[in-house]
Amino acid sequence: MSGGITIETTPAEDCQAPREIIPLRLRVPPECEGWRLDHFLKHRIRRLSRTKIRTIIEQQVRLPDGRRPRPALGVRAGETIIVDRPAPVEPEVPRRFDILAEDETFLAIDKPAGLPMHTTAKFWKNTLVALLRERFPSEALQICHRLDRETSGVLLVARGRVAASFLKRAFAQRLVKKSYLALVHGVPAEPEGVIDRPMRLLDTKTRIMMGVASDGLPALTRFRVVRCFAEHALVEALPETGRQHQIRVHLASIGHPIVGDKLYGASEQAFMDYCDGGLTPELLAAFDGLPRQALHAARLCFPHPRTREPVTIESPLPEDLVAYMKEL
Repeated sequence: MSGGITIETTPAEDCQAPREIIPLRLRVPPECEGWRLDHFLKHRIRRLSRTKIRTIIEQQVRLPDGRRPRPALGVRAGETIIVDRPAPVEPEVPRRFDILAEDETFLAIDKPAGLPMHTTAKFWKNTLVALLRERFPSEALQICHRLDRETSGVLLVARGRVAASFLKRAFAQRLVKKSYLALVHGVPAEPEGVIDRPMRLLDTKTRIMMGVASDGLPALTRFRVVRCFAEHALVEALPETGRQHQIRVHLASIGHPIVGDKLYGASEQAFMDYCDGGLTPELLAAFDGLPRQALHAARLCFPHPRTREPVTIESPLPEDLVAYMKEL
């Protein structure tokens, strides 16, 4: 299956309008039963200070049963906590993407680098979820997996609950095969190999940094060198598990971090400076002169929700990475 259908939305004109209040609904999962309200909000809305969280609780939080929000209040599994937050002044993101293939059960999207998938403290309307809602307002679409904001490539979206249930189960059972292309620093000594190193979330300032750890969850990535440059290599990475940031962490752990990776290729402080102040010329230099990480979801193979036959979707290496490699 292939396609050249292009979806393009109009610019976000309301970014210049007065900030509206948008309710953020946070459902408490079973594993968070009994957590303090401030701890739960810290878990769901990353990189907020304790002072900021207390202010949010005092001014913006509503509880469904009318209880008065307090930092130490225990949350209940299944309840929805509402945060009435001012809509963020959002950074510009790509709002155009192609559909690589589609039928009545799925959409395969070519996600551009820089487009976040879900709502965060910084993004509300400039997300893939919001764009899908704009373009397909009458459809029950569900994104089946995730790609980092700076990662481009094939992304699978289910049409309807039945297809969504089937495809999400296929991902969970590792019936979906994913292939990524990554431009890395250095050239691996062997043309192919296996990185079998457990991973877990590290206790760092950002609270999002993953790392190799003996007490982590199993994580395995196969790789092979596709093309060699003087001081870089284009590598195909085949993750057999689906840990957060797995390919980025694994390649960095063997001495070959991905070009442009702000968190695992530069430093945590540089990443935090970028989040706080944007991409300055000094930070761009620290990030290898590439505004985004050089990681691309090149191929996805999955069982069709209706026929169960294998479907393979491919996305060509995007122009920005092709242009960057021409200069190596």
